[in-house]
Amino acid sequence: MDPLGARSQFVAVQNLPTWDQSQGVQDEVDGENQLTEEDDQLTNQLNSLESPFPFRQDINSKIVLFNGDVALLNCTAIVNTSNETLTDKNPVSDSIHRYAGPELRDELLKLKGCRTGEAKMTEGFNLAARFIIHTVGPKYKAKYRTAAESSLYSCYRNVMQLAKEHAMASVGLCVVSTVKRAYPLEDATHIALRTVRRFLENHGENIEMVVFAVSDVEEPVYRKLMPLYYPCSKKEEKISLPLLPADIGNTEGEPVVPERQIRIAEKPGNLEGDSGLSDLGLVGSHAFARMEGDVDKQRKLILQGQMSEAAQQKQHQRNYNRWLCRARAEDLSDIAALKALYQTGVDLCGRTVMVVVGRNIPVTIIDMEKALLYFIHVMDHITVKEYVMVYFHTLTGEHNHLDTDFLKKLSDIVDAKFKKNLRAFYFVHPTFRTKVSTWFFTTFSVSGLKEKVHHIENLQQLFTCILPEQIDIPPFVLEYDTRVMGKYCKV
Repeated sequence: MDPLGARSQFVAVQNLPTWDQSQGVQDEVDGENQLTEEDDQLTNQLNSLESPFPFRQDINSKIVLFNGDVALLNCTAIVNTSNETLTDKNPVSDSIHRYAGPELRDELLKLKGCRTGEAKMTEGFNLAARFIIHTVGPKYKAKYRTAAESSLYSCYRNVMQLAKEHAMASVGLCVVSTVKRAYPLEDATHIALRTVRRFLENHGENIEMVVFAVSDVEEPVYRKLMPLYYPCSKKEEKISLPLLPADIGNTEGEPVVPERQIRIAEKPGNLEGDSGLSDLGLVGSHAFARMEGDVDKQRKLILQGQMSEAAQQKQHQRNYNRWLCRARAEDLSDIAALKALYQTGVDLCGRTVMVVVGRNIPVTIIDMEKALLYFIHVMDHITVKEYVMVYFHTLTGEHNHLDTDFLKKLSDIVDAKFKKNLRAFYFVHPTFRTKVSTWFFTTFSVSGLKEKVHHIENLQQLFTCILPEQIDIPPFVLEYDTRVMGKYCKV
């Protein structure tokens, strides 16, 4: 109730029926009996298969399908879908701005936009929600469908990741793909539902509720597809199985691009048959797993110089995949909260820019192995294409210095694509000591890196490579550059 006693226009999500309640979960035994009464052959086939989205009462109890305005939900955070400048005019965004008040527009100006697939957060201001997570869905073109799918997945994944990192109890999700962006509604719904499902399975232990806020047009599509990803009984799970699309993504819900998958032939040189196309989901029973061999013996051969280069590469890839699996499974929210590594815009060549803030890395008090895992987790999908790194050494103290042992370990672990696709490493505000250390490290520890390292004395030099609006620079770096380095910037 508001101060005048009138009924509040905001919606208490705690009173909304969850997915299992709205569907009326049936007793599993009854469901099995009803299925048995159908065609026996079909029943036997379905019973022999396992659904990739099994019936989970605990997950269904966190899901709400709400036909209404996402701006009215009193979730911890609601989602706003916008464009790259965060000024889009669409029904969802207009409503959020109307209820949040003019302060939201002023706050968005400080964000300097948002790239497609990214998510950025502001306060909720006059909304019932405490926060607003802003994300930018892709413009859909059939020719670039794969890129659009990956970007839309990133929208939902990054929204959920922010919710986890900030310990949010509930999230109100609008339909990110607006009519203006021409994304087919049914295709977009598949991505939204499966991405949220996978996130709740893998990382959602502390998220209590996810509300899909839909319109009259969107609701029938959501109601049709939700049983595929959130079946309300064993019966519904089995009935939904043959209706699932061929591409259900990987274990995180991310679209799988066949061209990017590793293909390993059981008999290299034998081109007959299709045995060379290995299913990455079958690691453990496939021939690839049987090739593992005695790890200790392989390490001994490496030390003795008797292992072939190809075998060493496979061993290194397996080692990296183990680190990546750990990184995806472990809670790294404490490292993420440091804001020491983040993605920003693109450089003048259109390559993704990743920022490292040296002063934000308390080397002496954090678990550096978790920091390594976080780096792998964040960078793995970035490094599949060309990218650049910007390291702000500004005001970095002794307790923030990454020692060469850590950097060498990082270099030894990361995938080959990390080094291959790194096009430039901009070292901003270096000291004489760090220049010397960098020279020794790139000369004697990591081959092929020296020519990519560029020491940047001031931001003006950096802006000749990356436009100011394309990089999110910490305020203390801007202040330092103006105060101390400003004299070098004067014409």
